[in-house]
Amino acid sequence: MKTNHLVLSVFLIFCIVSCAANIEMRKKQEEASRNLGEAYMQQGDFSSALRELLKADKIYPKDPLLQNDLGLAYMAKGRLDLAVKHFTKAVKLKPDYAPAKNNLGTAYVAKREWDMAISCFKEIIDDILYATPHYPLTNLGWAYYNKQEYELAEKYYREALKLEPNFIIALRGLGLTYIAMERAADAVVILEKAVKNYPRSAEACFYLARAYSLSREYEKAIKAYNKVIELAPDSAIAVEARKEIKNLQ
Repeated sequence: MKTNHLVLSVFLIFCIVSCAANIEMRKKQEEASRNLGEAYMQQGDFSSALRELLKADKIYPKDPLLQNDLGLAYMAKGRLDLAVKHFTKAVKLKPDYAPAKNNLGTAYVAKREWDMAISCFKEIIDDILYATPHYPLTNLGWAYYNKQEYELAEKYYREALKLEPNFIIALRGLGLTYIAMERAADAVVILEKAVKNYPRSAEACFYLARAYSLSREYEKAIKAYNKVIELAPDSAIAVEARKEIKNLQ
């Protein structure tokens, strides 16, 4: 009997060790495919990236980094439901994975599901270990702006700018918020700062032109609209800028 127990114990130990070795081998294979997928994403080749990431997913799906990458690839391809699915899985596998939570919120923003997005971003902003809190704060500003809750939008944009005073997305968003609130003077101040720091930003120039128009500084508005056309002549906002110039002349 003792011999049988000994044989059984040795067999179980062998199975455990073998299983652990197999898992480690699968993790390495998955990581290799994930790394290749990430390289494709950096090149902007999202179809090839998905092919490699899905291969990795079949090998070892319990890697939160992989699930986050899959979410990013699907979001780049416009497959937002699948992006949400994989970002959610990444967060389930690693509940403190703040970048995946931010990405999940961003996917909800793209789906225009503002309350779901806000819930994601609010989980991150109090995480003192998160290296770039101005991103979720700015995203909160954008979500509240789209819900037409402008005072809350202003609050979160301002918090983002306390951390990164020249963050163009927050400057632009705060300027848009002030335009929506018909606070023309405040919009001009913020958007002039955005254009000063990012003179090649056609969007910042476009919104500054709107702020000038709201404050009845029509010559400045026309000049800013012309700058939009100069910076991005074939863009949709250049088309809008030409229309606005005609209306102001």
